Amino acid sequence: MASNPQQTEALGELRVQIDAIDQQLLSLLNQRARVAEQVGELKRKEGSPFFRPDRVAQVIEKIQTANPGPLLNQHVASIWREIMSACLALETPQRVAVLGPQGTFCEQAAVEFFGSAANLIHCASFDEVFHATAAGTAQFGVVGVENTTEGVVARSLDLFLRSPVHVVGEVSLLVRHNLLCRGASLDGIEVVMAHPQALAQCQGWLSQHLPNAERRAVSSNAEGARLAAEDPRFAALASERAAAQFGLHIVAHAVQDEAYNRTRFAIICLPQTLAMPPASGRDCTSLVVSVPNRPGAVHDLLVPLKNHGVSMTRFESRPAKSGQWEYYFYIDLAGHPSQPHVAAALDELQRLCAFYKVLGAYPVTE
Repeated sequence: MASNPQQTEALGELRVQIDAIDQQLLSLLNQRARVAEQVGELKRKEGSPFFRPDRVAQVIEKIQTANPGPLLNQHVASIWREIMSACLALETPQRVAVLGPQGTFCEQAAVEFFGSAANLIHCASFDEVFHATAAGTAQFGVVGVENTTEGVVARSLDLFLRSPVHVVGEVSLLVRHNLLCRGASLDGIEVVMAHPQALAQCQGWLSQHLPNAERRAVSSNAEGARLAAEDPRFAALASERAAAQFGLHIVAHAVQDEAYNRTRFAIICLPQTLAMPPASGRDCTSLVVSVPNRPGAVHDLLVPLKNHGVSMTRFESRPAKSGQWEYYFYIDLAGHPSQPHVAAALDELQRLCAFYKVLGAYPVTE
């Protein structure tokens, strides 16, 4: 089809405008970066934290409020998070420990929270993520804590019990598992590899479509993808990100049994790296407690919450491994310890407990 000369000319003029605007944007972004470098120097002299998620949230909210469109607020938020991440990298790169190898949902959660300019440290297990963060190898860590289909990530809860780190933020990801392999079909697949949580989240689909294939648990979905890239008999349940990373075909999209399958990731760090974030107005306080093994003890835990009007949003038990049928209880509360009614409830609750530890207070995600 022959092009219209007038349309071609008009398109050329618009592209000239876009090129000019891009140059203005580049100049302004570098101007912002230079100011950020000055901020970094002041923070370095004061010894104050370089990364403050509450400040990031405030900036993004302010920009979204002022946004006249046509850009959608969710896209504006993504753009500004990357701008702030790039500027922060000039002040000091943030070292963030995540479950590896490259291509995990944990890695994706880290990028959503810190931006792609963060320096990611890939670990073989959540145990290593906790250790790297507690030892200072990484300033922050990202660990899975709960899935809407399979419930809590038990290992993460156990690790929180003795680790000195606390939770300063969270990311909730819509998780879609894809079947990845070297071939372009299901033929010849003998083994399906993934993290145990992913295998459980896809068990219905696997039973229907690959009933004879072995299901093999590995340290992460991306590790399964790495192994699948080495042997045509292997397949993995993993993200599109992992498919691109390891050059695999996506032979079946979104094979999780529940369409609305979300995983919640916690952002952890040492208190000296970043103190408890201030109240945002929409916060969660997480704690772990144990009570004496006597009748009515668990019921008594709930009384302070009721008396002070504090809502409990999660209650999980884990064995204390003492051999005495004792349990630790992991509790999420709506609110922040700086709020008087929450502080009063926590004070009363602590007096009832044989063990009491606040794991963190942080803004909840949408």
